[in-house]
Amino acid sequence: MEVFSMSSRKRETYQVEVKHSLLWEAALGIAAITNERLLETLDYTKKQWQTIKKSLSTEMLDHLEMVQEKNTWKTILLLLHEKDMGSVEEFNDFVDHLDEEELRYIAIPYLGKKHQEDRRLASQGDQEAVARLQDVSKDNAFFPRYIAYISQVDAHHLKSHIQEVMTGWYEAVIQTDEAMFKGILEQDAFSKKKRIEKLEAEDFVEWATHGIRYMPEPSVYKVIMIPQFIYRPWNVEADIEGAKIFYYPVANESIQPNDPYVPDQMLVQKFKALGDENRLRMLKILMGGGRTLKEMTEEIGMGKTTVYHHLKLLKSARLIVAYGPRYHVSPRAWEMLPKELELFLGEEK
Repeated sequence: MEVFSMSSRKRETYQVEVKHSLLWEAALGIAAITNERLLETLDYTKKQWQTIKKSLSTEMLDHLEMVQEKNTWKTILLLLHEKDMGSVEEFNDFVDHLDEEELRYIAIPYLGKKHQEDRRLASQGDQEAVARLQDVSKDNAFFPRYIAYISQVDAHHLKSHIQEVMTGWYEAVIQTDEAMFKGILEQDAFSKKKRIEKLEAEDFVEWATHGIRYMPEPSVYKVIMIPQFIYRPWNVEADIEGAKIFYYPVANESIQPNDPYVPDQMLVQKFKALGDENRLRMLKILMGGGRTLKEMTEEIGMGKTTVYHHLKLLKSARLIVAYGPRYHVSPRAWEMLPKELELFLGEEK
């Protein structure tokens, strides 16, 4: 049935805010170095991570082991979203003045409005509330264990741990290259703020994150975009009450600010992926519908390993997506590509 609309009201969406801080960069560095499964996929080389580890004290390495075991990097990130803080000293002072229940409440992840009472009860040590939160978050890789830990850990011990690991990392990693980190983050935040006015909120998030299409959700009024260098090329996603957070990878132009013509890394990757006859043939086939690796191999008449390699490159460029065993063209990628190219070529340098 057709609907005749007399409304002139546009579909509501969220507001986008870009923020940056060396403290978030420090917290994400702590998260990165303790995520061994992901470490080799990051832009930082194995040699760089080894150099960082060698610069850390034995006590600091012990703290990082605890971070890896208990995921206390999450506590640090959640604390940093409570107020704007400009220094480690300010962060440590803020932590000092939290009472035990406040600390636990902040550290327990936000799981939605209807679970806020259980979050409060869990922060008071109510194990039935903890069990309910664990059940709600059972699909998350670490939330159930993390929530149980936060609800029972000695608050003074937790405070001391997060203060020492933040101070130790900041002094050993951030402070030694503070001007570089600060320049990169400031440049990227400035560049992104200029683009906010040129793109719709959802298009902006998709462009900045290189492919995450985040649609409006009930009770999410704001998306906070935080540039980060140390976790490149990955996005890190989080939730706080009323807001979605994306710690997104800084663009190439922010790392090389003295080159006014450097293109964005993902833009280059997309056109490199398109610059191959076989990959273009595959895209043409996928335009007609999804295919499995086996179907694509039979249809295009190439070896399975070669086809998989081409599909992997197309997928890493966000031009195709995989749903289960089937590959599909990403329609949003094609909608965004002309906009991305126009933004780069048309921007005044």
